Amino acid sequence: MGSKGASKEEKRGPATIQNRKAHHDYEFVDTYEAGIALVGTEVKSLFLGRASLTDGYCEVTGGEIWLRQMDIEPYEKSSFFRHERRRDRKLLMHKKEIDLIRRRTQEKGLTIIPFKVYFNEKGRVKIAIALARGKRQYDKREAIKQRETRRELERGE
Repeated sequence: MGSKGASKEEKRGPATIQNRKAHHDYEFVDTYEAGIALVGTEVKSLFLGRASLTDGYCEVTGGEIWLRQMDIEPYEKSSFFRHERRRDRKLLMHKKEIDLIRRRTQEKGLTIIPFKVYFNEKGRVKIAIALARGKRQYDKREAIKQRETRRELERGE
């Protein structure tokens, strides 16, 4: 009775953009959530899932934390208010958190990696960042070996 139209017009929610390679290449030490300062049509592009975090990284400069090299495609339906694809974007965090992250990144081998962009329940764009330590090649091989043995045990039982 009214179900014909409902299946065609399913309302799709905002897309979640993830950097899956980050979990493979880095060992996450600590994770944080931050807001992100966006302009104009960047929010619409993120809602459609038209962004990439693969080259992105974060940097603390001047008491502020910046997201660099994140690629957000221009919104197709915009007229002349187009944004730069890979511009630097300011992350919105408390000063205490930024200072803590800055101090911890000065430790040997820690870096700040963005690994997920999503919309929270209020409809605001949030980015999940992690303090991470790069994995060495043998660490990656060990993780793959453990995953394979776990799968074999699950199949056998």
